[in-house]
Amino acid sequence: MNFSKNFIRLNWITLVFIYLVVVAGSFVRITGSGMGCPDWPKCFGQWIPPATDANLPADYKDIYSMKREKKIVKFANFLGKIGFEKEANQLRNDKSLLIEQDFNARKTWTEYINRVFGMFAGLGVLFIWIWILRKYRSRKLVFWSTTNLIILAIQAWFGSIVVATNLVPWTITVHMLLALVIILIQIYLIHTISNKKQSHLVLNPTMKAIIWASFLITFVQMFLGTQVREYIDQLTIQGFGRETWTEKLGLSFFIHRSFSWLVLIILVVLTWLNFKNGKSKLVYLSFIVLALELISGVLLAYAEMPGLVQTSHLVFACILFGTLFFTILKSSKKGTF
Repeated sequence: MNFSKNFIRLNWITLVFIYLVVVAGSFVRITGSGMGCPDWPKCFGQWIPPATDANLPADYKDIYSMKREKKIVKFANFLGKIGFEKEANQLRNDKSLLIEQDFNARKTWTEYINRVFGMFAGLGVLFIWIWILRKYRSRKLVFWSTTNLIILAIQAWFGSIVVATNLVPWTITVHMLLALVIILIQIYLIHTISNKKQSHLVLNPTMKAIIWASFLITFVQMFLGTQVREYIDQLTIQGFGRETWTEKLGLSFFIHRSFSWLVLIILVVLTWLNFKNGKSKLVYLSFIVLALELISGVLLAYAEMPGLVQTSHLVFACILFGTLFFTILKSSKKGTF
């Protein structure tokens, strides 16, 4: 099946916007702007947020606190029904979740830009789905584009839960994992519509096994990295300085740090094998991105660096994750699963 250049271009643009959402989301986190908009999908009840609190009612804190309480109760009831009664009770009993922040224009617009990127990514996924249904109608493409649209809708809904629960740590982790699934599906769609015999990678079994190991470890790393970030946020709130983080972060931090060097060793071996046999540009790209990720990780752990390094660390991890997955797809026999 031949796919138009515009359709392929739309898929790539959508992937870029999905990555931009991850970047913007990380920037929102490091600037503490997650609650810059207390409601969702609007921001202070408006599609274009206010620049000053003069456009808000005097009792806006009470208004949004009441709205948040209703959402928290509904979500807690949902968690209880599916077996997460402990988490549900924590949400019900944590009255700090109802404390509304003072209006801050910078934080509001930072969060708003994050949502704009999310809107463009969502529209891209929607247009891809419509395009496939109207023109291509491949069962495989319909299935995966529909799946991606459904997961994106769940992600959007869960975004409102993240806001309603005042950025409870575990909700941020779930939000991140859903974003990774969306990235993987979008990469799979791109690979499928641009699949050509001459683009197939011929790799020996050892290289394939190493790529799979790197991919799986990178996924675990990203999950652990999110957990470490949550612990650091909690330590910061409790008043602990950077010099005490290492001893207080516990097992997750040490596993995360050790696995980073394990991935480096694996990719060094993979790059050496690739130089001898495969000569895949994707493998070289993976090694370069990993090197940048490790540098940013070292700066985060041992140096007083600006928060922007945190965003870089996450972005490099996401790019590495996607690149390894793309390599796996291109080296599979049928070019698909």
